[in-house]
Amino acid sequence: MRADDPVKKKAEIVKIDPTHPEPAFSRCKEVVASGGVIVYPTDTYYGLGADPRDPRAVRKLFEIKNRPADQPILLLIAEPAEVKDWVEVIPSRAADMMKRHWPGPLTLIFRAKADVLPELTAGTGTIGLRVPGNKLTRCLLQSLGRALTGTSANRSGQLSIRTAEEAEAAIGDRVDLILDGGETTGGKPSTVVEVSADVFRVLREGAVPLRDITG
Repeated sequence: MRADDPVKKKAEIVKIDPTHPEPAFSRCKEVVASGGVIVYPTDTYYGLGADPRDPRAVRKLFEIKNRPADQPILLLIAEPAEVKDWVEVIPSRAADMMKRHWPGPLTLIFRAKADVLPELTAGTGTIGLRVPGNKLTRCLLQSLGRALTGTSANRSGQLSIRTAEEAEAAIGDRVDLILDGGETTGGKPSTVVEVSADVFRVLREGAVPLRDITG
């Protein structure tokens, strides 16, 4: 590095106290509300979180991941009641799966409302939603009072991240805050099912077995 090269700022790291997580969650709320991008623990790996209603924050997320614009971004929500904020219609089959598998590792792809950012849908007109099984993640979402983007906290094509230390090494100079919730479990990704109006299609079998979806 030359002497006149700018020094990249490392992300702030905030460790969660499981018995008193409110200060960490409050700091996350400040960063997300100001258009920042955070790294936070989810059911399996660490995720990359931004306000899905903020176009600049979403564009920044794509830049951090080096993610192609034709790949949509799913959202994590705190409870099933929030689905109506993002989708046009909740088909009866989708409502049944929400009751049986949420909270949990099932991502449902709905027809998106017209005001959902096109960057999130990648021009498909659909949006993926999940209520995470991780209680800590749900508490964070409740504290924020908004959904978060739920894409994995790694550069596209790179390994998924299970610790805050791995996140710092991989993208610590690109994000604004890393929420350290300890090592995540890893394992299979969520099962993904498209349930938009007249479509029912399993796009990826993951942690929820296919027999539990189609049975």
